[in-house]
Amino acid sequence: MLQPLGDRVLVKPLEAEEKSAGGIILPEKAQEKPREGEVIAVGPGKVNDEGERRKMSVKVGDTVVYSEYGGTEVTYEGTDYLLIDEGSILAVKG
Repeated sequence: MLQPLGDRVLVKPLEAEEKSAGGIILPEKAQEKPREGEVIAVGPGKVNDEGERRKMSVKVGDTVVYSEYGGTEVTYEGTDYLLIDEGSILAVKG
């Protein structure tokens, strides 16, 4: 498994909606890129100026909402993931 470094988080994006709210099936090009995903792995946290490691605010299993253009797409063992900085996470769904 990939282990993020620093304050990075490995997220598995949720599937894009295949139907509109009105029930129309959307072609792949018209589907919105998902901005929610499940946290798969979390880095140890960023080291601050005093040399102390800051605790991460998300944990494995959380569902998060992240910025649209945040992160780097990564494929590992045939599965697509997004590797993002903790700062690109906008909210945790509870």
